[in-house]
Amino acid sequence: MERPIKFEHNRWLGDKRSQVVYDVDNLPEPDLIEELMAAETFLCFGPDTLAEARNRGYKPYKGDGSGTGPPEGD
Repeated sequence: MERPIKFEHNRWLGDKRSQVVYDVDNLPEPDLIEELMAAETFLCFGPDTLAEARNRGYKPYKGDGSGTGPPEGD
């Protein structure tokens, strides 16, 4: 998937509503990012790392292909 225009240099995008962070490079469901951009409830992190997202209270999206585990409920 292509990274959103405003975030072409960011790999990790967070959803402020659910406190979930998405790995844009390994997301099999691009609809999630499109919906996030449409809702305008996104956040990027500096530095652009999963560790920084976790530091801010965000949890990785399960099932994104980044090795963080299976989707919740499996």
